[in-house]
Amino acid sequence: MANMNETPSANRLHIGVFGKTNSGKSSFINAFTKQQVSIVADVAGTTTDPVYKPMEIHPLGPCVIIDTAGFDDVTELGELRMEKTRLAAEKTDIAILVISAPEKGGLAVGLSEQEMQENWLASLENEKNWLDYFKEQKKPVLILLSKTDVLKEEESTEYEALIRTQWKCPVVSYSAVTGKGLDAIKEELARLLPENYGNYYITGDLVSEEDLVLLVMPQDIQAPKGRLILPQVQTIRELLDKKCLVTTVTTDKLIPMLDQLKKPPKLIITDSQVFGYVYEHKPKESMLTSFSVLFAAYKGDLPYYIEGARTIDSLTGNSKVLIAECCTHAPLEEDIGRVKIPNMLKKRFGSTLQIDHVSGTDFPQDLTEYDLIIQCGACMFNRTYVLSRIDRARSQKVPMTNYGVVIAHLTGILDKITIVN
Repeated sequence: MANMNETPSANRLHIGVFGKTNSGKSSFINAFTKQQVSIVADVAGTTTDPVYKPMEIHPLGPCVIIDTAGFDDVTELGELRMEKTRLAAEKTDIAILVISAPEKGGLAVGLSEQEMQENWLASLENEKNWLDYFKEQKKPVLILLSKTDVLKEEESTEYEALIRTQWKCPVVSYSAVTGKGLDAIKEELARLLPENYGNYYITGDLVSEEDLVLLVMPQDIQAPKGRLILPQVQTIRELLDKKCLVTTVTTDKLIPMLDQLKKPPKLIITDSQVFGYVYEHKPKESMLTSFSVLFAAYKGDLPYYIEGARTIDSLTGNSKVLIAECCTHAPLEEDIGRVKIPNMLKKRFGSTLQIDHVSGTDFPQDLTEYDLIIQCGACMFNRTYVLSRIDRARSQKVPMTNYGVVIAHLTGILDKITIVN
């Protein structure tokens, strides 16, 4: 059984480790984590699908370390492996780019030291392309000069300085044989933490200590038997940490609960699918939002989602909509993404409206065939990956919204609900 106090992987700092085959990625990860996370062998392509390892790393806190396939994999499955590596890159908060130090005798004889260094740097075209990609995505990068046990101390320092000067990014020398550089790597990663990382809150500044918060959580066919869904668990935990007064109720007991309370809740958080009912019966003084709307801000870009929801009014029976779920659960008869939202849209625009579905990480590169994308709350993905989806939609000029925002719009209460600033 999972530890209920453990930070969900989606909320952890994602550190992606990238490099050529046999550059020392897996050896580094095993040393860094002090666990046998990845298989190490002198065989190109040993790492196939990315390996995701959640763990606590001082002083970084809860992290996910991602070991990826070598980006120079030319095997028959190489391109498929590269797709997984690119997906890992989209999830990455901080990238570690592993570069093997030049082997002794591996450089042409008769060249000056400067020429040898320049030739080695020129051989790193793949690495430079990935560095440029991460910089373009505004993701911090740490260069790891691995296998430095083959170099003298002064040579290692020279190659470090060469990369740092030419590529304008931090560099640390590391040896899996001696363990040299591990502490320096942790220090650099802590320094590279993205600005405001970890400062996002599900409920923002909507409530504070001793505020009364009522959660409306229908335990219908979609709720896992004997458990709460992840957004509910995470929201409850945050409210308890804020020292709020938290109470929960199912939809059918909303009115009896409100009658029992001495004062109206400051905030009511509801499941999006009962937005209309809760809005109709809530006290005027109480603010109202939904778990999905809160996660729209927590995981993505709420103003962009609201803007996207308003484009629904321009859809027609000939429009095409993509609904993207993060979970890969089997669809149920009352499924919000597979049944309820499609029914709401088709009731308004007719049965000819085309609706496609994708789940998990199956998100198209080319979105231009769609008139609207509707993303779920994305509780299973980290914020960095969700923002990469939003960037893709925005760059292709395709409106995007999420479940809670679109339901609020379709029920006519989008302008009346409370949103996190």
